[in-house]
Amino acid sequence: MNASNDPLAVTLFSEIFTADQIARSHVTRALPKGMELSHFSVLNLLSSTQGEKSPAQLARMFHVTKGAMTNTLNKLEWAGYVHVRPDWEDARRKMITISPAGKAALDSALQSVLPMISEIVAQVGPERVRGTLPVLREIREKLDELNKDG
Repeated sequence: MNASNDPLAVTLFSEIFTADQIARSHVTRALPKGMELSHFSVLNLLSSTQGEKSPAQLARMFHVTKGAMTNTLNKLEWAGYVHVRPDWEDARRKMITISPAGKAALDSALQSVLPMISEIVAQVGPERVRGTLPVLREIREKLDELNKDG
């Protein structure tokens, strides 16, 4: 079978892309006023990881340009949601951490978003959702490998 004509692959990615678009739309509408999906995503990552991250590390993690990440970080810093400091070992670099205000904003955003997501999980069934996570994680990892190779 021609890889470019694989109906399973086409259907899988069609479902992933459509679910992504719908989820982004719903989550964006549920976020507190002024918070963008990119802000939520960066705050969520900074909250769940240990230590500081450089803008370049964050850009790689989100598969965006350094310029796009700098723009997001500037907005987050302006809002007081992140702390930005020079890297003590290389003054040309900056290091980013979530601030207490950023944690509060993230908590507020999660309170807005989680009821909707929890309802979907309840409707689909927690066991079925739990069963899909390893598959989705593996697909994400394989895509990430392609990104590193390409």
